[in-house]
Amino acid sequence: MCGIWAIFGSESNLHTVCANAFDKIEHRGPDAWRVEYDKQLKNCCVGFHRLTIVDCTYGMQPMKLHQYPHRMLVCNGELYNCKELKREFDFNYETFSDVECIFHLYEKFGIEKCVKNLDGVFAFCIIDIPKRKLFLGRDPYGVRPLFRIASENGVLGICSEAKGLTGVAANLNGYKKKLKPFPPGTFEEYDISDKGTVKLVRSEKYFSPGDRPSFKTFVPWEDISLRSHEENIKSLLTMAVKKRLMADRRIGCLLSGGLDSSLIAALLLQEAKKLDLPYKIQSFAVGMESSPDLKKARQVATYLGTEHHEVIFSEEDVAKVLDTVIYTLETPDITTIRASIAMYLLSKYILDNTDTTVIFSGEGADEIAQGYIYFRDAPSPKAAHEDSLRLLREIYLFDGLRADRTISSQSLELRVPFLDLQFSHYFLSIDAKLRQPRDGVEKFLLRSAFEGTNLLPKDILWRHKEAFSDGVASKKKSLFVILQEITEKRLPEPFDKVAVSQKYPHCTPTTKEALYYREVFEKSYAGLAETFLPFYWMPRWTEGITDPSARFIKHYAAKSET
Repeated sequence: MCGIWAIFGSESNLHTVCANAFDKIEHRGPDAWRVEYDKQLKNCCVGFHRLTIVDCTYGMQPMKLHQYPHRMLVCNGELYNCKELKREFDFNYETFSDVECIFHLYEKFGIEKCVKNLDGVFAFCIIDIPKRKLFLGRDPYGVRPLFRIASENGVLGICSEAKGLTGVAANLNGYKKKLKPFPPGTFEEYDISDKGTVKLVRSEKYFSPGDRPSFKTFVPWEDISLRSHEENIKSLLTMAVKKRLMADRRIGCLLSGGLDSSLIAALLLQEAKKLDLPYKIQSFAVGMESSPDLKKARQVATYLGTEHHEVIFSEEDVAKVLDTVIYTLETPDITTIRASIAMYLLSKYILDNTDTTVIFSGEGADEIAQGYIYFRDAPSPKAAHEDSLRLLREIYLFDGLRADRTISSQSLELRVPFLDLQFSHYFLSIDAKLRQPRDGVEKFLLRSAFEGTNLLPKDILWRHKEAFSDGVASKKKSLFVILQEITEKRLPEPFDKVAVSQKYPHCTPTTKEALYYREVFEKSYAGLAETFLPFYWMPRWTEGITDPSARFIKHYAAKSET
């Protein structure tokens, strides 16, 4: 996990522009930093903050190789098939950095085949000086973030987070509000003029959720066709965890005691034991006193034998970090903010109290395997399948954003096996009817695949779905109630629906809680809600529900848990 930042075509003082913006993403890479002004490119500045995970001896960026001395690469990513690509195409690597393969793929095949051959997560920028070309690319699900800002007179800015570009706007001639997230599964090609300005000449979507990956997979497709769905799910998810173990830093995992994080933790322990790592895997749980997640996570940790850590937070802790979390997230979305409070506090604990840097998490399972409670009300298997695809297309705006920002804010690296391309493609290709909730149980097929393996206790494997922001709170008071009480105190005046709708016509807040989030968001990202948040996250197929919390859905069962 790193932070990339660059400005192209700006006639402003680049030293001033860089000084006002570059350090805002230092948390993404506190180990080292570098800024370069290439003499062959006018009005251009490229910066990099490094968090050392792979190749601790070399691998600093902007990367330049002896083989391609007039080309430059900055990338925030992990490429799990870098060694396989070297063998397949006989690449001559100069470093041990996994992202070097991007250079060689681009040189050998061009940008389109380059991105299609990458098995991993990434956001990168290639600068080809001899050809006067600039290329941007982002991984299929947007696990790694990227923002870009463009002006009509050829100025382009890119950054891993929006906060690294908001202050740049005043220094860009011809600037208009065009600061947007770079779309996942997309690459773009730009021409660079003699003055350093850039012009977009190609923007192409190379991957959509459900697509079959083009690269050579770790599990051969011919092996998959010979086995049952349950066997394939086990094999592919296990491999998704295994190939993400590449790291020269300590590995740990988040553990809520729910199905998703528990499965990943169990597979992580299973595969890590085979590597004979010089440390014990640490697991991390968070919650308020008597929260369901703490109890269940403790059970799983004991069963697996992890070095377990519990972080207990209070209502005062929630109030203290709320504004910081909103700034960190770069969104006013209600669900995302609620679910991020505990994750932020947990990430901060990991940074302050341990030496674990690489964090495995269960994000993506709900989207792929129809884990949200509202899927029980899907009108048809086809509708449920289409909503899974929608959720995956939008995950970079919601749960993916939450996981990245909260974890990276504390200089940690996120790894999400459920969003593995081969696993997700296979799971989504199974008959849609088989993937629906069954007998009142979400993710029935995923659970069934691990039935009888003793990988997890049976009651954990079949534990009902629980909203994250509810699971970390006490049973007596949900986290969203605590947040509503906090925001009520901070906005004591009556809620004026008309005035609020006039002030915020896009994604209009309908409660004081939502209004408070929006007001705090606007302090740092004024006028950007429309491009950052197209709509609030809400469950589908539910009538008369205006709050996104799962507690209001008729099937919610967490309140009955003992």
